[in-house]
Amino acid sequence: MTRFAEFVRGAATAGRLVVQPRMGFGELDRMRAGLTAVRDCGATTVGTVTLDSYTRVGDYPSARRALADGAELNGFPLEAHGTRAVRALLAEVACDDFPVQVRHGSPLPLELFRIMVDAGVDATEGGPVSYCLPYGRVPLAEAADNWARCCELAAGAERPMHLETFGGCMLGQLCPPSLLVALSVLEGMFFREHGLRSLSLSYAQQIHLGQDLEALAALRTLAAEHLTGVDWHITLYTYMGVFPRTPIGSFRLLEDSARLAVHSGTERLIVKTPAEARRIPAIEENVEALEFADSIAGQAAADCATAHCPPTADTGLLAEARTLLGATLALGRSTGAALVAAFARGVLDVPYCLHRDNAGAARAVIDERGMLAWSAAGAMPVTVRHSDLLCTAPVTAARLTGMLAFNERRYDREHTVGALLRSPA
Repeated sequence: MTRFAEFVRGAATAGRLVVQPRMGFGELDRMRAGLTAVRDCGATTVGTVTLDSYTRVGDYPSARRALADGAELNGFPLEAHGTRAVRALLAEVACDDFPVQVRHGSPLPLELFRIMVDAGVDATEGGPVSYCLPYGRVPLAEAADNWARCCELAAGAERPMHLETFGGCMLGQLCPPSLLVALSVLEGMFFREHGLRSLSLSYAQQIHLGQDLEALAALRTLAAEHLTGVDWHITLYTYMGVFPRTPIGSFRLLEDSARLAVHSGTERLIVKTPAEARRIPAIEENVEALEFADSIAGQAAADCATAHCPPTADTGLLAEARTLLGATLALGRSTGAALVAAFARGVLDVPYCLHRDNAGAARAVIDERGMLAWSAAGAMPVTVRHSDLLCTAPVTAARLTGMLAFNERRYDREHTVGALLRSPA
């Protein structure tokens, strides 16, 4: 078990939710200060080093120039700083009680994996589908081959790495959870197939608490069925779509994600800050969000102890995710080959994803229950609810825009209405 996985497992055994920021800064001193602040704050945390946009796409000369010129980068330029500096940074900040994960966003990350392995990085994340389809034009088959070599490199390191699949976060929103669950498990199987034995499976908070609880339960069930012999845990992402505009609305959404994590038995939560939709959050804002989420997690754990847990939906999500898994695995002798074939045939099809290897025939909507549902299936073995008028109505540009802003409007409106109700006459 890696240091990262061991820490998360120990916290879960002690009944604590691990909270983690999205955080990355260009300068070594600022990155060190950010990691130190996260380590020393009043929450059970792991650290994050998020890479910058140049480094993610392999444009290392631009990253080096920006660093030399003192330009603002939107993350940490791993290659520009070099193996020795990264190893020294981790030696100074990371420890058994504070492991650090490098997050990158690259569809072809082999060179980054070489640097991470040489620097002794304990954990990273991504996947052949989840870091290919949303983030560029790289052919899926090429990404799958590159990621296979990355996994084998990470598995063969002196201290094998922990790898988190990003498959449960496709495009961040408007993807029915059965597909998110299936992709998360499939990428986990891909990682195991290429030698890794310490994994985490992701899921991004969507728009309906009961449906999210159902999805996380399905993810745990399918992981237990398909990832035997692997140490794994679940990672939940605070809602990744359009965030509320008001600070209180943003904190209410973060509160709901922390409660969802605890009520579902999730081991790790990646948080967002109210500032993140507008700019790179300051170190202090990251710490505030982490401590807030940790506090809410404690309250939610007390609620569960007194049986005040919210109900889980029962929409057949597990059966649908299992069908997607089976239909995909039947198409190839390896998980990687099956994934490439499934997207080529439209058996897997991410709604509203414009990548050329995605069929683009599937569509999703917010249905009459306030849940995510399929309005068009293409070649996918999923169910369209023809009895629901919202599922069969056309998805116009105006309707799509409205759905994308669903949580933004809901959380800001509830805050505004609540404030009016509390104000004196």
